[in-house]
Amino acid sequence: MQYALGYDARAIIHVIDYSALTDNALFAMLPDRQHRDRAFAELYRRYSSRIFAYCLKVLGEREAANDAFQDTFTRFFNSARVDREMTNLPAYLLRIARNVCLNEKRAKSTPVSIDDIEVPAFDTPYEKTELLQLISTALELLPLQYREAFVLREYDGMAYAEIAEITGITEESARIRVFRARDKIRMILKPYLVDLTQ
Repeated sequence: MQYALGYDARAIIHVIDYSALTDNALFAMLPDRQHRDRAFAELYRRYSSRIFAYCLKVLGEREAANDAFQDTFTRFFNSARVDREMTNLPAYLLRIARNVCLNEKRAKSTPVSIDDIEVPAFDTPYEKTELLQLISTALELLPLQYREAFVLREYDGMAYAEIAEITGITEESARIRVFRARDKIRMILKPYLVDLTQ
């Protein structure tokens, strides 16, 4: 079987350095029984922490995030076909993770209005861990569309064009969602931050 790299992979299976191959070359090897385990292991090594972090930020619960993470990689592995070309594997994985997380959120949806949430102000000086926990809580209170855009921008460092591609919206809509997410997080944190300056 010939791969995009232009060599007969079966003939040199024992000398392949999978860590040196591109994402696209590894993806092309997934349908081949001789290469799929090592190719998948290398792609998993490259992207598993990023995908799990995304699932955790979007779902907010470690158990649900772990389930979504496992489902994402299962779907990814099963999607590999000889005739499928891969141009942007990280975006493809995030798109799968997004769909899995959206399905999970829909299954467990209990609508909460962010305007009804009151965050208590603390009388003691904050520590970094308290602030990070508060930000994480604020993130969980965001509507999913804002949370997702914020996570992709702030945690994954994606450009607005990449966010738009993954979420299926325009680049301008991606900018608006990130802006609104930041604004709502500031609103949630305001009582806490005001208390710190007094």
